[in-house]
Amino acid sequence: MSRYWLLKTEPDTFSIDDLAAAPQKIESWDGIRNYQSRNFIRDDLQVCDECFIYHSQCKQVGIVGVATVVKGAYPDPSQFQTNSRYFDIKASKNNPRWFCFDVKFKEKFPHPVLLQTIKQHPLLDTMTLIKQGRLSVQAVKPEEWQIIEHMAKEPF
Repeated sequence: MSRYWLLKTEPDTFSIDDLAAAPQKIESWDGIRNYQSRNFIRDDLQVCDECFIYHSQCKQVGIVGVATVVKGAYPDPSQFQTNSRYFDIKASKNNPRWFCFDVKFKEKFPHPVLLQTIKQHPLLDTMTLIKQGRLSVQAVKPEEWQIIEHMAKEPF
């Protein structure tokens, strides 16, 4: 059974357009350094799960499209690279601390579903995005997914 996720990214660093332009439209989703998000990646995220791509730290903060998980959790190589900003001295090949996964671009929405719009929807007020907004990988309930997909297709 597929699950649904929301993946946060800063578009100045990596955007949905970057994912769409990647070779075969596939990219590693790496650099996650939050334990709760790490646990979701390591323990729950699976191939074929659907993911909203969420742009943060920009003018139009919101959900901009969809990607699909094409490769499940594997050790994030950046944790072992001493020159990486994601290097972790406590991580080892035998005991990795951080994981990444691969996603494939599926679609870009005609317009973003803005955070302010999500906050105003009465059926989305318990969404993790509202309750724990800083999580970079977070679960999305099927009913939340359907509401947001509908909002993305509505005329702007």
